Amino acid sequence: NRIGDFNPQAMANTVWAFATAGVAAEALFGAMASAAVNRIGDFNPQNLANTVWAFATAGVAAEALFGAIAGAAVNRIGDFNPQEMANAVWAFATAGVA
Repeated sequence: NRIGDFNPQAMANTVWAFATAGVAAEALFGAMASAAVNRIGDFNPQNLANTVWAFATAGVAAEALFGAIAGAAVNRIGDFNPQEMANAVWAFATAGVA
């Protein structure tokens, strides 16, 4: 499993690409979710927003990941630009995560 070698941007870009292509590769998304939760503190606001957007767009449930991203976002709310915030809020709403 080389996903552990991915940096946060690579993780976000990978799930974003699969979601944009309409491919919900469950095993890949599951592995990425686990890896991201373990490294959530390394994610910048864009990585957080793009990752949660990808999971919501792909329709892949990842409760632990959404929880970790929510916690990180609350702690760093002032670091998000308007687009990152809008994308993250949209993702949470689309996924039905409150």
